[in-house]
Amino acid sequence: MNLRHDPMRWGQPPPNPEPWPPHLPPGAGPGLPGWLEERLFDQRIVMIRGPLTPEGATGIAAALLTLDAAGPGPVQLHVASAGGELGAALSVIDVIDSMAAPVHAVVTSEAAGAVVAVLAAAERRAAYRHARFRLTEPRAAAVSGTADEVARAAGQHLRELEEIIIRLVELTGQSRSRIEDDLSAGRGLTAQEALEYHLIEEIIGKA
Repeated sequence: MNLRHDPMRWGQPPPNPEPWPPHLPPGAGPGLPGWLEERLFDQRIVMIRGPLTPEGATGIAAALLTLDAAGPGPVQLHVASAGGELGAALSVIDVIDSMAAPVHAVVTSEAAGAVVAVLAAAERRAAYRHARFRLTEPRAAAVSGTADEVARAAGQHLRELEEIIIRLVELTGQSRSRIEDDLSAGRGLTAQEALEYHLIEEIIGKA
């Protein structure tokens, strides 16, 4: 899998860039002009950048589903996120699991918390050599209400966390106790350590 990109292929932005076409869902998070979002989408690239929120997950899911319907070629999921809500991550994971097109994830800078679970759902996983990882328990969305409502939400969070732990155990081959200990401790990993941990399969640009 060749995940390198020729920076010259992007060319120059148009002098009067058009807004993001309404039929192409944007990626999560602010910061990229519409013309660049469109170019990335044309290259079957979807980005997770910044905290993964329910709103961001909706945009990512829409982009993934659109590309899946457009053809069977691999979709590249570029990850630069320090975490987010567990429910948002699970909604993206459900879409990835349902896709016919394979998803190839690339960690460009960091992946932590709930986003590590999204990474684990990809068919192939790589990272740039200076990327960083942090295994932490994904946080739940804030819940308010009666004691019973809070208790039900806490029980749901524990069931969802159990799904993530099982997925990480199956992916990495690590023991359940090690995964749980590392999540509790907030263990940080370099790209090389993530490779040895079996979170990823390849380091891009390895010296």
